[in-house]
Amino acid sequence: MKTYMAKPGEVEQRWWVVDASERRVGRLATAIAMVLMGKHRPTYTPHIDTGDHVVVINADKVEFSGKKWQ
Repeated sequence: MKTYMAKPGEVEQRWWVVDASERRVGRLATAIAMVLMGKHRPTYTPHIDTGDHVVVINADKVEFSGKKWQ
């Protein structure tokens, strides 16, 4: 089986809406980073922008754990 490498014209970028209310800031940030880089797709190619666009709503209701407020 041949290795697939995505080409810039073949990548369809989608929009994601993420609700940040009652979610931990670190876990939310890593999940959003994976989507922005495109690592959630089986066609991920490191040298091509395969990531999607992300809109975060209710960011003021995100939870911080430990001493992150200080």
